[in-house]
Amino acid sequence: MLLNFDRLGWWKYILLTITLLTAAFLLLPIVFIAALSFGSSQWLIFPPPGWTFQWYSELFADPRWLESAWTSFKIAVIVTILSVLLGLVTSFGLVRGSFLFRDALKALFLTPMILPVVVLAVALYAFFLRIGLGGTLAGFVISHLVLALPFSILSISSALEGFDKSIEDAAVLCGASPLEAKIRVTLPAISHGLFSAAVFSFLTSWDEVVVAIFMSSPTLQTLPVKVWATLRQDLTPVVAAASTLLILLTILLMALVAVVRKVLKQ
Repeated sequence: MLLNFDRLGWWKYILLTITLLTAAFLLLPIVFIAALSFGSSQWLIFPPPGWTFQWYSELFADPRWLESAWTSFKIAVIVTILSVLLGLVTSFGLVRGSFLFRDALKALFLTPMILPVVVLAVALYAFFLRIGLGGTLAGFVISHLVLALPFSILSISSALEGFDKSIEDAAVLCGASPLEAKIRVTLPAISHGLFSAAVFSFLTSWDEVVVAIFMSSPTLQTLPVKVWATLRQDLTPVVAAASTLLILLTILLMALVAVVRKVLKQ
């Protein structure tokens, strides 16, 4: 009989302890920053001497914060759309194509996930500065797209590899054109991969700070860059409030991914 958790004896308590300590190590910083965002002190002091919503009021009343949040959201939406579309086309080529150096090309597409982000940021900054895209919306979108596209390719390629192509071929034999078969049969079947690609692309752009620092200008900043700049100048709890909202959105999207993937698999 295979060994299961109930048969581990006293070892299961050790595993539970390690699991709880690991979870605490990962989650306590998030809990602390959320608590600081409600603290009544004008400095980042833990534990807070009292509780207030003042910093959230200041956050939503400051047009600079709202403008940075809107910039982040706008860039993230554009990057998500482009990443899913390009990732879909690329995945079809990589999964179903048969050509020389296909594996090498796939590895090349995944390079941004392996390279240190700061190295990629410096390279993009130097290149965009030469072609006049530094500090522009287009520069932000392209640089974030470079980081998001590997996640789309991985998610969609995985879904395509798990899809039985004979079903699509059967649709073609029944009279559908190849394009119609892909749209009406294949795309619904890999919708979970498309959804995962969209969410991860959005989060990659929404949370990116290193590349965004190099791409930003005095008139164009994303929310993570605004948090970073404010943190260097002033330890106001407004930064904690903005960070908490960033974390909350990330958690909500990840939970949405889990729920949708579970529904799609039923």
